[in-house]
Amino acid sequence: MTKVLVLHSVSLVGSALAALLRSEGGFDVTSAGWRSAARQAESLRPDVTVVDLDCPGASATLGARGGASRPLAEPPAPLLVLATSGTPGSLQRGVRAAARGYVDKDGSPGRLVRAIRTVAAGERFVDASLATALLDAGPAPLSPRELSVLARAAEGDSIAEIAQALHLASGTVRNYMAAVTRKTGARNRVDAIRISRQAGWV
Repeated sequence: MTKVLVLHSVSLVGSALAALLRSEGGFDVTSAGWRSAARQAESLRPDVTVVDLDCPGASATLGARGGASRPLAEPPAPLLVLATSGTPGSLQRGVRAAARGYVDKDGSPGRLVRAIRTVAAGERFVDASLATALLDAGPAPLSPRELSVLARAAEGDSIAEIAQALHLASGTVRNYMAAVTRKTGARNRVDAIRISRQAGWV
């Protein structure tokens, strides 16, 4: 029995994915939101963790593997990410998170099932459409630290909360946010978040 943890910010979608996988047989599936991701990962010790990188909260939760924090249990289960070719920035986040599989959300349910089984067997799985999008994507203009600060800001954290979470001074966080605003060509913090989400960077 392959243990699968499905992480999604929308409970209904996560539950639907879990039900789909259970109907295939051979999967012991649990769905969870981002806030309980670490607790569920530590408790379940899944063989594969499936995440939708376009969901709010994904960046902060997976920041560990990008170098910001360590919210998921170690050693982490192999990651299988759900993404679309239209947001190559999300795919780059998957690469930084050391994902083992990439499934196009426009694909069939059967592709997801096959991908989970492939990743659980220790192999890689990459949909061709996503591989092409990733190869064509330019690098994000933001540093890993700037991305981690921006991801927290996108979740609604204040400067003080970001500073505490990332063990930085409040002034340092403000400097990072100023750099993010400048590099993205944004008018302000809210505009920087909007631009970065459209690009799939957070």
